[in-house]
Amino acid sequence: MINYPSSKLPDIGTTIFTVMSALANEQQAINLSQGFPDFNCPEELVELVAKYMREGYNQYAPMPGVLHLREKISEKTEKLYGYRPNPETEVTVTSGATEALFAAITAIVKPGDEVVVLEPCYDSYAPAIRLSGGVPIYVSLALPDFHVDWEQVKKRISSRTRLIIMNTPHNPTGAVMTQQDMQTLATLTNGSDIFVISDEVYEHMVFDERQHTSVLQHPALRERSIAISSFGKTYHTTGWKIGYAIAPPALTNELRKIHQYLTFASPTPLQLAIADFMENEEHYLRLPDFYQQKRDLFMELVQPSRFELIPSAGTYFQLLKYDAISDEYDVDFAKRLTREIGVAAIPVSAFYHDKADHKYLRFCFAKGEDTLRKAAERLVQL
Repeated sequence: MINYPSSKLPDIGTTIFTVMSALANEQQAINLSQGFPDFNCPEELVELVAKYMREGYNQYAPMPGVLHLREKISEKTEKLYGYRPNPETEVTVTSGATEALFAAITAIVKPGDEVVVLEPCYDSYAPAIRLSGGVPIYVSLALPDFHVDWEQVKKRISSRTRLIIMNTPHNPTGAVMTQQDMQTLATLTNGSDIFVISDEVYEHMVFDERQHTSVLQHPALRERSIAISSFGKTYHTTGWKIGYAIAPPALTNELRKIHQYLTFASPTPLQLAIADFMENEEHYLRLPDFYQQKRDLFMELVQPSRFELIPSAGTYFQLLKYDAISDEYDVDFAKRLTREIGVAAIPVSAFYHDKADHKYLRFCFAKGEDTLRKAAERLVQL
């Protein structure tokens, strides 16, 4: 008999995103669960990819990413956040933001290190921490608007704290951090050896005249932070898995050591096409209005229902509270909703380490108008 190795993640199963998408397919339900658009990316971007493939750019890209793309990322960062990272030593192209997160966490966290994680949180954070021998220290965002309770964060920081992971705009809640939040974080980490990973993949989806606040805008944070973003979110190309990380040279050097053994490099024609398409600044500058219109439409359509909602401040997700409809555990309610109503959503307990249930479901509104109308019509029937 073979003695197979014991699991490094014995309590981790198939992600809730896979489970709910599979159930949606099985039931032929409208899938507002997994966070991807049901509309295509710009045709010009597709043509650019085809152009570079035809021209023979089909071999390995440089490990840190195509230099032209890193230069365009640097230029864009300066325009948006007033800081121009060195494309040679501070910008790394990755195979999606999730790879960037894993590489960043692995580069920083050593056995016994503690990592402050604000939850509900994206489900890749804690497994990456644990695989590096670190200890996640969870701090819950404060209800009902899911803001950061900085007093609670301070209480959980110890001599073993190595890293704080931030996420703004926030998945799954849609909350957006403020300049005051960033200043508090800068003050909290000042004079310490605590690093920051800032997950900013929804940076272009901030609503109601709010502005995205990046760690890159704050010199005191910038010197200790890795900022991560995603072209998949910005250009409606989640399947391409192209993201990037911006960090000081010393952190970039360590991140690249991990990155080179994860994917080495991301697809060359995709990188070249994105670099060219970045000349079209209007695309990402229009995204806040583009997605706010979808959020507003979804809210308007769902308003007659028995769900309670607070308008999402950012991302392309909207939480709906269902405690006036049912007292079921949110996973059970989400599955019943998929089977009986034909609309799939993500139960927010999946984003808590202890599966805390506050009776919220997360709905993705990165969908066409017809999809949103059909889904809302069903939700209103509850």
